Amino acid sequence: MSQVYWLKQGEEPLFPDLLWSRPETKMTAGKLLIVGGHATTFAAPAQAYTEAGRAGIGSVRVLLPSSLQKTVSKVFPEAEFAPSNPSGGLASSALAELLDHAAWADGVLLSGDIGRNSETVALLESFLGKYSEQVTLTRDIADEFCARPAALVGRSNTLFVIALGQLQKLATNLRWPRAFTSDMSLLTLVEMLHEFTSENNFYIITQHLGNTVVAVNGQVSTTSAPNAKIWRTSTAAHAATWWLQTPTVPFEALTSSLVR
Repeated sequence: MSQVYWLKQGEEPLFPDLLWSRPETKMTAGKLLIVGGHATTFAAPAQAYTEAGRAGIGSVRVLLPSSLQKTVSKVFPEAEFAPSNPSGGLASSALAELLDHAAWADGVLLSGDIGRNSETVALLESFLGKYSEQVTLTRDIADEFCARPAALVGRSNTLFVIALGQLQKLATNLRWPRAFTSDMSLLTLVEMLHEFTSENNFYIITQHLGNTVVAVNGQVSTTSAPNAKIWRTSTAAHAATWWLQTPTVPFEALTSSLVR
């Protein structure tokens, strides 16, 4: 039986018109807010910043906790800072500032490295409840919301860039009846993501068996990819950039973002 909802992207892009119609100037290439970091690290936001530039973003703001300001401001002058809590993560009092920066942006990338900080997670839950535009979650931030997805149920414009184990955690906590397992075939994964994203508002990007898999509203694409251990931050930054530049066609945008 042919899966009409499954498209396979090879060396040639599936949607060449999208590649040719990309913004040609920074003024029209969109604005992205990247949020993450903790007193001990800002590697994920810094990498996301670099990759968004490579993806062709117009303007970027990076919002970090103020616990990083002394060590980061000189080596990463593009960063801006919001209040931090005693654990070194973003504090609950950062909500107004976070919403203000998000209002400037066309999309937000929650890039990770927040640490296991319940106050920061609560802050991001409040933010996602008040902000309705595009949000991309990856790494440990995505992991937190895979464990407690109730805050995002019914929310549109939400993209998870996650490993297969995180996808299984998300499905389990949504009480979805089928299991995403590491030994499943690519065909089975595609069929399940077709069902999962038809029933849930979330967009998904994951990797399995040498493929990067995109699933949006029941449509699924697969693109050959190396089995890299470190892929989520780069993939999320490119996906967030393409998505905000072509917001009316998320499936086509996210699939095209994999063409490098």
